[in-house]
Amino acid sequence: MTSRKNEYNYLPEGLKAPKDDGACKHLLGKELPSVELQGTNGKSVDPTKVASKYTVIFCYPMTGSPTNKMLWDNADEWNAIPGACGCTPQACGYRDTLTLFKDLDATVFGLSTNTPDYQKEAADRLELDYELPSDENMHFAKALKMPTFEFHGMKLLKRVTLVARDNKIVKVFYPIFPPNSDAAQVLTWLRDDTNQATS
Repeated sequence: MTSRKNEYNYLPEGLKAPKDDGACKHLLGKELPSVELQGTNGKSVDPTKVASKYTVIFCYPMTGSPTNKMLWDNADEWNAIPGACGCTPQACGYRDTLTLFKDLDATVFGLSTNTPDYQKEAADRLELDYELPSDENMHFAKALKMPTFEFHGMKLLKRVTLVARDNKIVKVFYPIFPPNSDAAQVLTWLRDDTNQATS
């Protein structure tokens, strides 16, 4: 295992676990909205137009960045928000297990309200081999009434992972803690669902 796989997998001690506030109870059974989002490959992305059996969309607030001075200057405030910190370890968890998702016929997307340029910087720096579409205008979030919070004038998505089969949401992971456990939990669910379908 290379150091690259570990260098971003850091979570500060003492983080508070988010509580289930019921903000995602309405999502199970909903259809994924067909929206055109700008992807990190420079092309538009519509999460409903994938060829795989499953679509996994992990929604997150904001990855850290070496150039995001606002986040660095307010790190203590950010870390004090239950569920806010940990977007980079979460994204790297999917990166490091992406082959396993493909083996289960699942397409992974990481979605946030960060700008397309911010998303692309994260994808390039973290060497992510999946799309990080930008929901900057909140078309996806509004269509599903996704839970959000505000931080220094920015409206950000709360951390929630959606699993869709044939574009219908069949599993919702919320709240998620710690964030770096998300990919493994989703993989476990996908394996169970696949086994039930074939038994």
